[in-house]
Amino acid sequence: MGKKLKQQRRGKGSSAYTKLPGTFDISVNYPRLKDKAAEVVNIFNHTGHTAPLMEIVYEDFKTGYMIAPEGISIGDKIYLNKENSFSLGSIMPLSQIPEGVPIYNIEFKPGDGGKMVRAAGSYAFISGRKDGMVSLTLPSKVHIELSENCQAQIGVIAGGGRKDQPLMKAGKSHYMKHAINALWPVNRGVKMSPVDHPFGGKQHHKGKSSLTSRNAPPGRKVGNLAAKRSGRKKK
Repeated sequence: MGKKLKQQRRGKGSSAYTKLPGTFDISVNYPRLKDKAAEVVNIFNHTGHTAPLMEIVYEDFKTGYMIAPEGISIGDKIYLNKENSFSLGSIMPLSQIPEGVPIYNIEFKPGDGGKMVRAAGSYAFISGRKDGMVSLTLPSKVHIELSENCQAQIGVIAGGGRKDQPLMKAGKSHYMKHAINALWPVNRGVKMSPVDHPFGGKQHHKGKSSLTSRNAPPGRKVGNLAAKRSGRKKK
């Protein structure tokens, strides 16, 4: 009799696969406000984010949180949707940001509050414009096009180089992954035993087709689920 797959055990929600309390309880999406200013009152680390966060106070004394850029300090001012406000951490539409200026926390659609480029030490920049669209170069060197009405923050995200120091032992990696509720280690199915995975076995290859029916039982739903085709596409 086989065992449950790891994704089945994770979906059950036991303590081994449950996030720590208070891990993702802070939102760093910025509001859609115009011509507003805010002051940085605190910079701190948070478990659910790789980069430091900054606590800000708006002009109406409401508080919020944003991802801290490199070089910002307590007492600095940031501006929301204010023209020609290129201070660190300020929010501006892509239509007003010059080409080559580092940006982060970029909206994928206008008004979503920031979805892309939010990891420590990362940044993107504008590489071109055409017909109301802006071409961006992401940290992965991939080029994408977004509406010029999308917003972004100015600067490079703080916390770069956090992976430069080697982990040295697996235990440290375990606790780092567990803190952000990440599944680790990730083993390939062909390296497992037959009781743990349908592709498992001593031969270290699948031994069967990786195409899986959509109506397959849960213990067999691995591989290419209900795929129309597989393999290398002919040119």
